[in-house]
Amino acid sequence: MNIAIVTDSTADIPPELAEQNHIHVVPAILIIEGQSMEDGKGISRREFYDRMPTMQTPPTTATPSAGTFQQIYERLFQQGCQSIISIHVASLLSGICNTAHVAAQAFGERVCVIDSGQLSLGLGYQALAAAEAAAQKLPLNKVIQHIENVRKRVRVVAMLDTLEYLRRSGRVSWARARIGSLLRIKPLIEVKEGKAINIGQARTRRKGIPRLMELLDKMGSLEQLAILHTNAEADARKIITNLNIPLPAPPLLVNVTSIVGTHIGPNGLGFAAVVARQRRL
Repeated sequence: MNIAIVTDSTADIPPELAEQNHIHVVPAILIIEGQSMEDGKGISRREFYDRMPTMQTPPTTATPSAGTFQQIYERLFQQGCQSIISIHVASLLSGICNTAHVAAQAFGERVCVIDSGQLSLGLGYQALAAAEAAAQKLPLNKVIQHIENVRKRVRVVAMLDTLEYLRRSGRVSWARARIGSLLRIKPLIEVKEGKAINIGQARTRRKGIPRLMELLDKMGSLEQLAILHTNAEADARKIITNLNIPLPAPPLLVNVTSIVGTHIGPNGLGFAAVVARQRRL
């Protein structure tokens, strides 16, 4: 193992895929009614979204400690890796990347921390690209090039069932400013360079789903695709059934991690896609 890949649980990489690709996932922290738990432990995603609308105190999230990262880095070096790429959720949306930077200082240039500028599989696909390149025993700079190549082509788009949870998070300024006009509609957002950008809205969910499909169709050929949802599996499966896009492999179906869902709310629906490379003439 020359280069080890570390990411965090907001990457939404299915556990079997992370294990298969030797990706080490640091769990973020979910706080429900004062109780802290590691992402993926204590409550399932389905149960979390079922309970979310009736929680008396809104759930919150926290970053893993710098000590947690240091322990993982140290263990990987003890196991024989020479370098570590630690790639994380956009620093404009979370403090996880900054915490990883703090932890990495103890290891000098042996740990390279990368801000993905993304979340969910927008991050996950970058981590997977890094793992694939590392498995080919490419040098560090080449692995980073593979990450950057995917980052340029990844798109993450979602339709929220309500703007309320994004407003509560306080992390998106336009959500606070426009809550009055957008509360009753279904906002469409895209994550670009670490920012959640409002790209439109639909008056109803029934009209919003075709809008998502239209955005997806316009991307043309894709290398990878994940249909994302927060306890909206039936709608997510309908999108998969109606896909008319050439894909090299079946799309992933992912009930988004509770860490991200805390700021999105239940019944969200969207996708993470890696647009295919354009062939040179």
